[in-house]
Amino acid sequence: MEARPYLNRSLAGFGTTIFAEMSALALSTGSINLGQGFPDTDGPAEIAEAAIRAIREGKGNQYPPGPGIPELRTAVAEHQQRRYGLTWDPDTEVLVTAGATEAIAAALLALVEPGDEVIALEPYYDSYAACIAMAGGVRVPVTLRPDGDTFTLDLDELRAAVTPRTRLILLNTPHNPTGTVLTRAELTAVAELAVERDLLVVTDEVYEHLVFDGEHIPLATLPGMRGRTVTIGSAGKTFSFTGWKVGWVTAIPELVGAVRSAKQFLTYVASGPFQYAVAEALRLPDSYFAGFHADMKAKRDLLSAGLADAGFTVFRPAGTYFVTTDIRPLGETDGFAFCRALPERVGVVAIPNAVFYDHKAVGAPYVRFAFCKQEAVLSEAVSRLGKLRGSRSV
Repeated sequence: MEARPYLNRSLAGFGTTIFAEMSALALSTGSINLGQGFPDTDGPAEIAEAAIRAIREGKGNQYPPGPGIPELRTAVAEHQQRRYGLTWDPDTEVLVTAGATEAIAAALLALVEPGDEVIALEPYYDSYAACIAMAGGVRVPVTLRPDGDTFTLDLDELRAAVTPRTRLILLNTPHNPTGTVLTRAELTAVAELAVERDLLVVTDEVYEHLVFDGEHIPLATLPGMRGRTVTIGSAGKTFSFTGWKVGWVTAIPELVGAVRSAKQFLTYVASGPFQYAVAEALRLPDSYFAGFHADMKAKRDLLSAGLADAGFTVFRPAGTYFVTTDIRPLGETDGFAFCRALPERVGVVAIPNAVFYDHKAVGAPYVRFAFCKQEAVLSEAVSRLGKLRGSRSV
């Protein structure tokens, strides 16, 4: 009799993440890592000092409150009100999580039952698939497709994907990895579909402050959506402290209560002193957010131009800090093989987008690069990638 595998079958197809593989490859080859999306510099010094001060003052060194410290929940509510006119009660409508990844996991574990269908925009952040599987849900991908220099959502395809078994839509805008920012018209169509079919929506908005073209519109601001949307935010992408793992959920009390019921059996609580620091970070003056935005936009333009000059087709991102490229003009078709060979060829690491697809063949020629790095690092990466020009197909 064949022995039963140790790993839960629902996770058997996931294995080690591509981020771990490619980051290890970057270390072993001494390559510039433009694969995993973490900055190579820390965030504001005054926010780091706020964390140190909290530790010294004994704030958060023991278990913080399960929903998160009141100071951070209040700061999140104030941020949403100031930026988007959304009013949330910090006591009943805000939940602090161990980063956005836990927020996604807790939301799906709380809201999805075995057999429920979950629509996710493809390509998708890899944890979406794993979390849907752990919840016993059925993943239904709706593919974003190239249209000019961007990727777009086919609203007819989205509508056709909804069945009587659909429980929720898992939305991500600004979208990782394509950099697409859904327009007001697209979001309105999503909202109307959710209301019509009585669907919940979990919306991952961690790149809300990194919109370069267009505007960020929280789905919860649209008619009929406040009571059926779970909005996820995070400090890591905005303040460049990704290792602190501080995220949050905003939603009506019934939805927050459901997510909290799952979250309490995951980490229970996390990041105590860092919660105090993030509360201060959310109250930084507008000049910080404007400066952060301008810096990242300049880096986007630098890397995008360099990739185009090296021979890639570049899908210029409207948001996030990733650039998706098409490698076919370089005579390549297999993103996995291309990314595994790239460190030895030119000393740069990237991520094959196919890992974010159910339809692997559709994602095969696309490769993602991160530009959340120092300008000098990006310039050196662009110089190295220039060596690919000679391999361009004719």
